[in-house]
Amino acid sequence: MKDFTHKILLVEDDDALRFIVKDNLEENNYEVAAAEDGEVALRLFSKSSFDLIILDVMLPKIDGFHVAEKIRRSNNQVPIIFLTARSMTEDKIKGLTIGGDDYIPKPFSMEELLLKIKIFLRRSQAQPAEQVERGSMHIGRFIFHPEELSLSFDGNQRSLTLKEAELLRFFAEHPNRVLSRNEILEKVWGSNDYFLGRSLDVFISRLRKYLKDDSGIKITNLHGVGFRFSVRSEGK
Repeated sequence: MKDFTHKILLVEDDDALRFIVKDNLEENNYEVAAAEDGEVALRLFSKSSFDLIILDVMLPKIDGFHVAEKIRRSNNQVPIIFLTARSMTEDKIKGLTIGGDDYIPKPFSMEELLLKIKIFLRRSQAQPAEQVERGSMHIGRFIFHPEELSLSFDGNQRSLTLKEAELLRFFAEHPNRVLSRNEILEKVWGSNDYFLGRSLDVFISRLRKYLKDDSGIKITNLHGVGFRFSVRSEGK
């Protein structure tokens, strides 16, 4: 009997692909619950907890975007990896915008999928212990709670996704420093490609929106270079 290390929810309507991915994941000691459509996926998610979700975009009954939105209403932390058609550029951006953490374009290799799974599981599992030690972070008038994936302002709290929290923490740990796009993608996402670069702009826009109540916080876009995260204290 296998000693499974993590539990994964696999949502894919193609029977052959679902079988192949599930079989390979189980061979690598992952426990896998498989769903062939969005309704089954949400039912499985409501009955059990998962360490990671692999979610196809094009699904019967409820598509992957709506599944992800429903999941994010109750869980901001579980990593979601979207499976997308290679030509569907806007799908990739939309998936990351609504709370996905990464995507893999079809067709893909199992080696690529397994590598991304390892990266996200390692980060999501290691994050709480590291962040509890560091505790909360003051960012201007905000209080950032990395271990809780939340951002507070004047008593109002906003939940963050894992990727939003990782990006905000990276910025907060490197204030007033020019950070290249490549550096941010490598450190926060673990890889760098064109579509992740596009999605980075989406995440930057979301952080700007979350932080807009403090005019002293700026995320400046340095064209062709990267970004600078700066926090100006009141009265300066």
